[in-house]
Amino acid sequence: MENSGQFVHLHVHSHFSFCRGVDGLRELCRAARARGMDTLAVTDTNGLYGLIWFLQFAREEGIRPIVGAEAVWGGEQAVVLVRNEEGYSGLCRLLSNLHQAAGPTVGSEGIGAGSPAPFDLGQALVDLPAGVVILTRSTRLLERLAVHRSTQDLYGELRPDLAPAERGRLKRFLKDHGLPPVATAAACFAHREGHRTHRLLRAIATGSTLASFRGDDPPGTAPPDCWLADPGVMEGRHPDQPEAMANSLRIADACRFTPELGKPIFPAYVTADGGDPAALLEQLCLDGAYRRYGGVGEPVRRRLDHEMAIIRAKGFSPYFLVVRDIVAQAPRTCGRGSAAASLVSYLLGITHVDPIRHDLYFERFLHHGRSDPPDIDVDFPWDERDDVLKWVFDHFGEGQVAMIANHCTLGTRAAVRETAKVLGLPGAEISRVCKRFPWHADDPMEVVRKHPCFRGVELGEPWPEIFRLAMTVQGTPRNLSVHCGGVVIVPGGVSRVVPVQPTPKGLPVVQWEKDQAEDAGLVKIDLLGNRSLAVIRDACREVGDHGGESIDFHRFDPTEDAETCAMVSRGETMGVFYVESPAMRQLQAKCGKGDFEHLVIHSSIIRPAANVYIQEYVRRLKGGSWEPLHPALDHVLRETYGIMVYQEDVSRAAIALAGFDAGSADELRKVMSKKHKAAKLADYRDRFIDGARRRGIGDDVIGKIWDMMLSFSGYSFCKPHSASYAMVSFQSAYLRAHHPAEFMAAVISNQGGYYSAFAYVSEARRIGLAVLPPCINRSMKHWTGRNDAIRVGLMQLQGFPGSARDHLLQDRARSGRYRDFDDLLQRAGDVAGPEAVRTLILAGACDGLLPAGGNRADLAWKLAAWSRSRERTPADASLFASHRVEPEPPSRLPRMGRYDDRALLEHEVRCLGFLVSRHPLTLYTDVIRKAKAVPARDLNRHVGRRVTLVGWYVTGKPVMTKHGEAMEFLSFEDTTALYETTFFPRAYDRFCSMISRHRPYFLTGRVEENYGVATLNVDGVRPVDRAAGG
Repeated sequence: MENSGQFVHLHVHSHFSFCRGVDGLRELCRAARARGMDTLAVTDTNGLYGLIWFLQFAREEGIRPIVGAEAVWGGEQAVVLVRNEEGYSGLCRLLSNLHQAAGPTVGSEGIGAGSPAPFDLGQALVDLPAGVVILTRSTRLLERLAVHRSTQDLYGELRPDLAPAERGRLKRFLKDHGLPPVATAAACFAHREGHRTHRLLRAIATGSTLASFRGDDPPGTAPPDCWLADPGVMEGRHPDQPEAMANSLRIADACRFTPELGKPIFPAYVTADGGDPAALLEQLCLDGAYRRYGGVGEPVRRRLDHEMAIIRAKGFSPYFLVVRDIVAQAPRTCGRGSAAASLVSYLLGITHVDPIRHDLYFERFLHHGRSDPPDIDVDFPWDERDDVLKWVFDHFGEGQVAMIANHCTLGTRAAVRETAKVLGLPGAEISRVCKRFPWHADDPMEVVRKHPCFRGVELGEPWPEIFRLAMTVQGTPRNLSVHCGGVVIVPGGVSRVVPVQPTPKGLPVVQWEKDQAEDAGLVKIDLLGNRSLAVIRDACREVGDHGGESIDFHRFDPTEDAETCAMVSRGETMGVFYVESPAMRQLQAKCGKGDFEHLVIHSSIIRPAANVYIQEYVRRLKGGSWEPLHPALDHVLRETYGIMVYQEDVSRAAIALAGFDAGSADELRKVMSKKHKAAKLADYRDRFIDGARRRGIGDDVIGKIWDMMLSFSGYSFCKPHSASYAMVSFQSAYLRAHHPAEFMAAVISNQGGYYSAFAYVSEARRIGLAVLPPCINRSMKHWTGRNDAIRVGLMQLQGFPGSARDHLLQDRARSGRYRDFDDLLQRAGDVAGPEAVRTLILAGACDGLLPAGGNRADLAWKLAAWSRSRERTPADASLFASHRVEPEPPSRLPRMGRYDDRALLEHEVRCLGFLVSRHPLTLYTDVIRKAKAVPARDLNRHVGRRVTLVGWYVTGKPVMTKHGEAMEFLSFEDTTALYETTFFPRAYDRFCSMISRHRPYFLTGRVEENYGVATLNVDGVRPVDRAAGG
């Protein structure tokens, strides 16, 4: 493609110049094309954050891309444009070194000002290889660079934000030194009107209000002329500088390099004997076959040969060996994702589900037609993952490893909040409005007009203006964060491929998020923290410590345990990994299936776009008649009753019905779940319809099949992933079924389930466990379980310093239990401090130290007296620390009044976060009895009737109907059971603003039943405490 017109923009900021650039990459490409330009450079500040998307969008919009960035340090800047691969790697290293010197930052704001390490931008530019072009307005940089670099690739930048005097000095300097000028727009917005949004972003970035500038602009604001102007406008700005315009074409013609995309960049693996990694991989797999199967039978040999042929051809052997070494660093892991379809993964111990037994489709993971690299996902216990990451970084060496990034954008709430702050509204008013926005809100003005949460709320000026402005910055990237687990290992150094910058934890992170990293060819390994693996570990350990069975899930299969399967079939899975959500528990109860294969199906079909198919699935499973949509799908979908459940069903249907090859079918699957793929999806739809028609399939059938395929848009799962997680589910379920105390204690301690700690404590009571209070002599750091009871751990104490907790536990382990309160004060009071000890008293942790007839108020008085005596004892009362006089607790106590019941409960909530000694609904026993509330456990007896239940909020899921109306599914509990309710739009409109987390309600409505599962369709809500006069 040749340059057309008279000008090429060489200095352009997208919204990846955080809080500086206004427009997205596609919009910039479209704007350039609309103004007659077919070449464009994007030069974001200190980064290549959107490079891969820029290359893709440019190709789609008919634009030739130029790769570059603006390097900014302190008060100096230079635009660096890439001519060849050497120049590209040099730019990546320069940006990496710049960020390393700057230290952890959220963006590029203030880089170079007070940075922790020295960085010389001029020297970094001097050190760049010859394959770049440098533009700068700095005469100091130009003078320095002219001495050390070829002046053919060095230009003085004439840009709109130059003051007249500065512009004149730069022109004279260029003339005196024989350096060429180039005109740029230093564009921060695609269109003239974008200046207002740019100004807003600058105020957000600097944390300032527009009013504080009294008509001036926030720091770093570009002038209104910094837009993607057409060549005619640019020529009008430089009537006396035709050379500056012509040089933009000359530079553009020289900068034709774009990085090669899609070619996998594998981590290196050196075998001990220097031999072929593929040969080592195959031998390890044969060894693994004896461990997993007891030998290499024909099915194993056939599958292994098939997989190894593809792995060898694709060059993936080193990748598998690297992941195997990483997995070996932790005893309990869960390999998941599509890699669980691989027998090689299973034989290496990376995954733990037999892909032959469970018919897992290897081609979902890897096939000859796949051009992009798949990744292997491995979960570790959440509190062990950092150690695994440290091993990876240490083992492969500095510079060879980095984390994948996340690009954090301004969502609706954040955009409204930040805009309101910029306009100077009080924080309390901002919070009052923003908390009403539902999580799924897109258009704030539409939400305010229509959503029930804003019913009756009057929002005068400037709120309408805030909402309008907020929409202009909504979705804008604001800063970089770290992906939850993605790691890349690049031989020769990550920063030769992509710029790297440090995180607050000190880990290097690439500037691309996962989609760009994958499209660029970086082979990602996901090393993720999983709290349920820690739950299983802790529960198994505690069972063993108590003299129970030695649980080793490598030696027996929990999916074959009858009690576990029966519990799963009833949906009694609260606390059980992956299958404890209300929707999942209800589906299990409706289906009545507790076997492994059905659990895999059910955990995959629960996805947002598949609701219409779930009911049909249950009908068919229960014996309802059905026919496959097409005979070619019979074999593909027979195990799921003719319903597409897994991601690979999309690929298989495309192959079977429309003649897609494996590569195209896999690409169709991917475009359904990726961002920026709408245009591609439309193309694939046309291809699918054409292919199916050629095979004689009618449009009605094609439409039904395509609609079912579209249900995989966004969030969906492949069978290997769900099978891997279902195995962890069964391990969790086994522990809940056979060791509920140890299991529930571990669930609460690891703090990562679907529900709150309060909800799990309630569930523990419902399944017959006693909940014991914290105890200074019996509680450990974490919650503990034994026999038929769980005990509160010291971790639950709110505001209790970890150092005080650790000292108490260490002192108790070293010197034995505390004999009485005086002993506690003498041994630990000085280290813990009075406030921490007071928390122990009020939480009930010192009740075991009370003398006969004593109470907590007595201990609180004694603590206060001890604290006063402590203050009167100077720390240097003795010349020798060993002879320091310790304050003595008072030996006799005056008679103190007791805390009343209300005070005790208030103390408990304040110190523990919620009531532990009793369910809060027991405080309203009389009023509940008078209301004749139906116990939740008896809901099924009242199907078709209008009843009242009492409920304490547990969790909720707001959704939108197909007509765009808001509604919500809410879970409540009473003291007998957890139950589900539906607030349809009319009820939601009336009551959504009333429901809060920490209040009991009377809920009235009609009981409906679906396949044996009862729910309440709510039409009335009344706070219990209001009925009680509270």
